[in-house]
Amino acid sequence: MYLLLTILAVAASVILVLIVLVQNSKGGGLASSFSSSNQIMGVRKTTDFLEKTTWTLIAFIVVCCVFATGVHDGSAVASTSEIAEQAEAVQQESAQAPAAPFDEAAPAE
Repeated sequence: MYLLLTILAVAASVILVLIVLVQNSKGGGLASSFSSSNQIMGVRKTTDFLEKTTWTLIAFIVVCCVFATGVHDGSAVASTSEIAEQAEAVQQESAQAPAAPFDEAAPAE
């Protein structure tokens, strides 16, 4: 379930990037290429559609992320790095090694 939600969020993100790239920062974008205002999807309708699609995709991505966080089981990724394992091994070895008494002087070099 976690993997499905992650894939959906990534796909929605890619679509969102494409939709945002179609839009113009000044409000023209795809709508500016239509010269006649009496078309079925006129200039204003195209901008409304792109804006509604943008907000819908953002909401969808947020919902997917929240549900994926709730579904994700953290114990599945329980492996530690090799550095952490080596540090733990060194700590165990130093704990098992006998310590020198404090009253003995260190040997001179």
